[in-house]
Amino acid sequence: MRIVAICPHFAPDVAPTGEVMTTLAMELVKRGHDLHIITSLPWYRRHAIEDEWRGRPVQVEKTEWGRITRITPFPTDKTNLAARSVAFGGFTLAATVAGVASRWKPDVVLAMSPPLTLGLAGMAVARRSRVPFVFNVQDIFPDVAIEVGALSGEKVIAAAKRLELMVYRGADAVTVLSEDLAANVGNKLAEAGDDHGTEVVTIPNFVDTDRIAAGERENSYRAEFGLSGRTVVMYAGNIGYSQSLELVVEAARELVDSHPEVVFVINGGGSGLAALKEQAEGLPNVVFVGLQPKERLAEVVAAADIHIVALRSGLAWSSVPSKLYTILAAARPVVASIDEGTEVARVIEAAGAGVSVPPENLGAFIAGLSKLLDSSEQRQVMGQSGRAFVERWLSPAECAEAYESLFDRLISGR
Repeated sequence: MRIVAICPHFAPDVAPTGEVMTTLAMELVKRGHDLHIITSLPWYRRHAIEDEWRGRPVQVEKTEWGRITRITPFPTDKTNLAARSVAFGGFTLAATVAGVASRWKPDVVLAMSPPLTLGLAGMAVARRSRVPFVFNVQDIFPDVAIEVGALSGEKVIAAAKRLELMVYRGADAVTVLSEDLAANVGNKLAEAGDDHGTEVVTIPNFVDTDRIAAGERENSYRAEFGLSGRTVVMYAGNIGYSQSLELVVEAARELVDSHPEVVFVINGGGSGLAALKEQAEGLPNVVFVGLQPKERLAEVVAAADIHIVALRSGLAWSSVPSKLYTILAAARPVVASIDEGTEVARVIEAAGAGVSVPPENLGAFIAGLSKLLDSSEQRQVMGQSGRAFVERWLSPAECAEAYESLFDRLISGR
């Protein structure tokens, strides 16, 4: 079949969602399908278009399996929410034009959120070709933006919720990462009296257990950043509004004297980085490391003794950090500051792979962390248990097969 996929990032961009879509696309290609990827010019690493991609706002690349249309993302300061909204709108409009104007006729259209607005582009391209539209939701917006206070004002919130519901109703199917997210979307459709027949399907993000394995702790990453011989507690990922990373800094402050062998590593970038660095100023046991190339992912996660997942209160019902599965694949234990009863907490318990504590609770976070810091044997057992758990999880090939099956069903239903 011929698939149009509209997404905010695609290789060589290094964003996590770009990694998801790139791997899924290549697995679909292996299954004999042709794709037209409509995405942005690479910009995630520095939040500016990479130098080698500058010069033309739209660039089209033909491939053996189809084509890639890359469009300027209109990059802005992450802390300027008004400017980011305008940028999302501009990118969505450009993506819509690229898809609608293309002579490349698809059999199905897949669009990824966030940003939520890309759902409008997916709807337009699908309707133009009279084919099914599948909307993939990685995080539920506007819920996440409302919870962290990035979106405020009754009229603004109401407009965002109307847009969300319009996209759900305009899709033949909405795919989500967990049963929590499925319930969230399904309840909204039901409360709105939806009679459009939108199907809500749970397809978790895959775990590539071949690429991410239980590597050696003492590796070149540790050597490069002065971590050799230390007990490393790591947060690796986006540093933004959703992550309660002040817990990590305050835990480091509390443990600096009692656990001199422990170093806290914050690896990544984002809108909250500057404030976090200011909070950690003067702490000798906190190390900041910039975003690493995706080729180095396995080495980065292997370098930690304990990994951290931290979401602000309420967010775990509308967001599933896919980094959890990468951590488990690396055979490392995790301490999660997360809402009780949500997907991450359930997975950690089922896998026996770490400790979950209430979100934004420093005392509980330090207690959970100390439990693992005081027992290297327990860390090893939990790491091995997590690895065994994800080896039974969805592989990239199985994820592509699930999407292929969904596409086939929707196409035949037409």
